[in-house]
Amino acid sequence: MALAGSRDSTDQDGTGESFILRSIKIAVVVTLYWFISITMVFLNNYLLDNKDLDAPIFITFFQCLVSVGLCRLMYFLSTLFPGNIDFPSMKFDLKVSREVLPLSIVFIGMITFNNLCLKHVGVAFYTVGRSLSTVFNVIFSYTIIKQTTSLKALLCCGVILGGFWLGVDQEGVAGSLSWTGVIFGVLASACVSLNAIFTKKVMPVVDGSIWKLSFYNNLNACVLFLPLIVIFGELGSIFNFNRLGDPQFWGMMSLGGLFGFGIGYVTGLQIKFTSPLTHNVSGTAKACAQTVLAVMYNHSSKSPLWWTSNMMVLAGSSGYTWVKGMEMKKAPAQIPQVTVSKEMTQKNHPDV
Repeated sequence: MALAGSRDSTDQDGTGESFILRSIKIAVVVTLYWFISITMVFLNNYLLDNKDLDAPIFITFFQCLVSVGLCRLMYFLSTLFPGNIDFPSMKFDLKVSREVLPLSIVFIGMITFNNLCLKHVGVAFYTVGRSLSTVFNVIFSYTIIKQTTSLKALLCCGVILGGFWLGVDQEGVAGSLSWTGVIFGVLASACVSLNAIFTKKVMPVVDGSIWKLSFYNNLNACVLFLPLIVIFGELGSIFNFNRLGDPQFWGMMSLGGLFGFGIGYVTGLQIKFTSPLTHNVSGTAKACAQTVLAVMYNHSSKSPLWWTSNMMVLAGSSGYTWVKGMEMKKAPAQIPQVTVSKEMTQKNHPDV
């Protein structure tokens, strides 16, 4: 469906691009999205699982700092090569920074809880542990912006909830359950949904530019993370870390920030070459592949019910995406904007 839609739009533009060429481009973009997203999750898990450096907030802070630096770099390059690079102005405006601050607070909660969940549950259970963002979308759509959800979408949420609880149960049976990680996953899911709502409200402040929003979000986060690093006692762990002078360590840290920045670009590319609906389906399939890769990498043995919980979460998420897509086609003006702005959230932060 996405391929046909993309071809039609190309034909209308009069570019004469063949179906095969268009298909190859889409395949390359989707593959790039999968590669960057999956690699980033495994890389973050590697960094957060470092036994010698128990400083998840510092790691998150550094990745935000890298994103700010890359935004500035891209803006600088766009001024040097205006015909080749199109990037919005990254000049700092204190007023804009203040207006983005409420979103930045939610953003900090989202990325911090996201990383803490990954740290405690690992990559294999990560999909299930972070699966409730769709459910929170429905809850916050009703409680905050007073928008109801169809019965079909609610049934999909029920499937997700069932998969989540079955997954928690099976992790407990296997003796690998981390309630701390589960709680962080639930909090991260709630923040993802709130981030979508706040993003829609703040977008006019940054002239609708997701890159400007990313710049101010990450910049505000860098400032707010500094006291949190002190409050949570990470300074001692940082200064006692024996690899502070190791270029390989900083290279991996910088690579994590680079992939976090890059996911915003490839997410936009995938939506551009396919559609928001196809992008969400691709993300769901990617999560499935990510789980399989994690189990294979760790040489784990999982029960049939554990795999069932993952399939329930993925099926419920895919079903919800499909239902919302059909509803948007029938009555775009009546569909909750939280769903529409999910792509904004994903471009704001990696793999949410």
